[in-house]
Amino acid sequence: MHTLPGTLSLTFARSGTKLCLRWRLPIAKCRRARVTRPGFTRPLNQLVKNMDETRETKILTVAGKGGVGKTSISSAMVRILSEEYPDSRILAIDADPAIGLTTALGVEPTDTLDGIRKKIVGSVEEGRPKEAIEMLNEARFRIFDTMLEEQKFSFLAIGRPEAAGCYCKVNAYLKEVISLLANDFDYVIIDGEAGIEQINRRVMEKVTHLFLITDPSRKGCKVVDTIKEVADELVMYDKCGVIVNRVKEEQIPLIKIESAEVLAYIPDDRTHAENDIMGVSVFDLPEDSPVMVGTREALRKMQLI
Repeated sequence: MHTLPGTLSLTFARSGTKLCLRWRLPIAKCRRARVTRPGFTRPLNQLVKNMDETRETKILTVAGKGGVGKTSISSAMVRILSEEYPDSRILAIDADPAIGLTTALGVEPTDTLDGIRKKIVGSVEEGRPKEAIEMLNEARFRIFDTMLEEQKFSFLAIGRPEAAGCYCKVNAYLKEVISLLANDFDYVIIDGEAGIEQINRRVMEKVTHLFLITDPSRKGCKVVDTIKEVADELVMYDKCGVIVNRVKEEQIPLIKIESAEVLAYIPDDRTHAENDIMGVSVFDLPEDSPVMVGTREALRKMQLI
């Protein structure tokens, strides 16, 4: 019989009282326990399920140069997968410090991954290593506490870097978090930062589906080819494809992408552009909007729906 040894620390939000439980119980008994926080109750079996079952998690990463619509397409993927598979556990990760996915999905996170990391580092720098060690031991539960639980999906934001232009430390932490959380979800959609940095640093080291987004510009297409070339060396992915966004029909014959199959050509979406200006989420887009239709086509060709 498998057992689950360890320490579970729970902090009550209102009183601040901390309760530590030590166990070595059969997993079957652990499944009956529940971890709770205001507005959210998670059976403990969802935290330990991957210990005795293999979940075939699909990790979708969206990459490309800045300003080509990665966040719009990422949010559309979250909506489509949540509608296609309402009983599946879906995690959306905003890995871009610009945190645009929050608006696109209509969520408001109160904490971020970098917020957790800063608290741990701050404890060490202030001469409180014991507290820092405790935080590290509780890191998994702190991450779940940072996670927003919406009706159709969960959401996690990377946060802003600790210094201007410096993303190294938070990207390293993000890599660990992706590995830590992946098996707790059926689908993980990662809206990556602009450019090649997260691919080059192997932040997205294990990906099942890599979506490369570009506009019709030659520069955008070259960035896609470069990302694909680097990903072939550094990323373990199963499938890869390109989505060309904001394209006119007459431009399609002129577009040259040699690195991967083009999954969909998405024309300008005026409704989505107007919604974006007003801060309206992707869940309010009509089903036949170009972004929704094109993203659905791409997911279908990748055999995700």
